[in-house]
Amino acid sequence: MFIFVAMMETDIRTFQPGQLLARGVMRHLADLGFACVEELVPTRGLRVDVMALGPKGEIWIVECKSCRADFRGDAKWQGYLEWADRFFWAVDSDFPVDLLPDDSGLLIGDAYGAEIIRMSAETKLAPARRRVMVQKFATHAARRLHRLRDPDMAHNWS
Repeated sequence: MFIFVAMMETDIRTFQPGQLLARGVMRHLADLGFACVEELVPTRGLRVDVMALGPKGEIWIVECKSCRADFRGDAKWQGYLEWADRFFWAVDSDFPVDLLPDDSGLLIGDAYGAEIIRMSAETKLAPARRRVMVQKFATHAARRLHRLRDPDMAHNWS
């Protein structure tokens, strides 16, 4: 057990700005009772920054944007909307939030936490889609944990 705990220690100084933001977002959502994973692929061609599974089974997607260019370069975000009950942007306090669509949720954060500034409208997933997403979430989380324990297995998953 001690070896496993030591393997999980991370030096956040090596993180990219978006990863730091995702860390703070996930800390906040965990405080709200959500379980979170990073970089989940809901369907071919899409990869969400943070997917969160809530205490009542709700599914949220959070896209972390570290700067104006990062936001402007994201042409796929509208494709994420059909894969979650709620969609949010997460940015830092210096981000020009007037660029973000008003009908999306908004979190302001940093590497240590975040706050929901604007709640997103809820669009409930169909039961079949929810089932698929919960399965993807569970598989993604289990594989991430397995890779921590056995990094040599990473080549077996695409």
